[in-house]
Amino acid sequence: MSTEFKLPSLGENIESVRVVAVLVKVGDTVQPEQTVVELETDKAMMELPVSVGGVVQAVHVKAEQDVTIGQLILTLDGVGAAPAETSDAKDAADVAPVAEPASAQVDPPEASAPAPVAPPAPVPTSELAPGAPSVRRFAREIGIDINAVTGSGPHGRISVDDVKLHAKQLNTGRASQGVGTGQGASLPPLPDFTKWGDVKRESMSPVRLKTARQMQLCWSQIPHVTQFDNADITELEALRKKYAKRAEAIGGKLTMAVMVVKVVAQALKRFPKFNASIDMEKKEIILKDSINIGIAVKTERGLLVPVMRHVDQKNMIDISKEVIEIAGKARTGRVSMDDLTGGTFTITNLGGIGGTHFTPIVNFPEVAILGMGRAFVEAGFDDKGQCVPRTVLPLSLSYDHRLIDGAEGAEFLRWIVDAISEPLILSLEG
Repeated sequence: MSTEFKLPSLGENIESVRVVAVLVKVGDTVQPEQTVVELETDKAMMELPVSVGGVVQAVHVKAEQDVTIGQLILTLDGVGAAPAETSDAKDAADVAPVAEPASAQVDPPEASAPAPVAPPAPVPTSELAPGAPSVRRFAREIGIDINAVTGSGPHGRISVDDVKLHAKQLNTGRASQGVGTGQGASLPPLPDFTKWGDVKRESMSPVRLKTARQMQLCWSQIPHVTQFDNADITELEALRKKYAKRAEAIGGKLTMAVMVVKVVAQALKRFPKFNASIDMEKKEIILKDSINIGIAVKTERGLLVPVMRHVDQKNMIDISKEVIEIAGKARTGRVSMDDLTGGTFTITNLGGIGGTHFTPIVNFPEVAILGMGRAFVEAGFDDKGQCVPRTVLPLSLSYDHRLIDGAEGAEFLRWIVDAISEPLILSLEG
């Protein structure tokens, strides 16, 4: 009896994956729960095990191939169990991470330079557009009528990337109309760079491609405002040094970034708008009780943002341990899909590289992000007018101006600056 093993559901919003390696060949005998392929999904490397055993009769995929949910992977001979793809047990919870740097899902190939279109009028229909509930929710969150989206999947099924492409086309069309063209216009073709010297083309990595599309979506859909300020961290740095060895003795590492995370968690409790999301379709603000802070981590394959949950309920030692854990998992490819979802606010820290202020892009569907620059020493004055050195931390706050007004942004950032500059504020007001 032959059994077809197909790619199971790997989690919400995952429509396609890339095969990194096929670990079996025709004629091999496999056991239940044996890993047969390695995959790149949405920002994570994963191993895919079979749920049944047997002899490999045919292998239907190869390395570097993009496959979709439900696509045939293997045919097994001499198996008496039901086809693997029908088992709910093969969801993402049973897919084990591989010890490699994490990566992102491969987006479906898109047509070269599609011409932007004007917003089409929704077509009344008694049938639901073919798309998963997660895709519908995504479209609703960014204010897109899913009935106006053209699906690229089988039987016109709509994916998240189809919604993103539709939003991009609408945005491009509106921008073009704004300058008096009356129609959207595609980007002009690139010049022939070989006229001026040798060139080399490299395929974008899955993480880079996913990041590029996400950042384009965020930038096109969110009206950004960025405000800058400097925090005097002289006293906080003295406290950090004083208690650093104590933190290390119990498995933590007290860094300035950890202390800022704690401050931000308290600020989000005080200013809940910055922990919210916008539902434009329902014309509602989604206020969240959980404070889940994403920490941007640079990895070999690109930028990942693992999430720490309920940060406001943790002390600095707990936060420091978790930062070490999630950053290590992100850099070694052990990060799970759950680790990368559910964030309500993001912090990105360029202090280890250099620079002062910058303009971080809000990570949709969040409404704000805080950037940390490299601390520097400048001259200050004490109460007696004497010149004394002060250590200063540059901070950059970007936020969604649809929800947050400039005065609110200034108040939020100023509270963070004051709490960092005067650590006692956390005890008095935190």
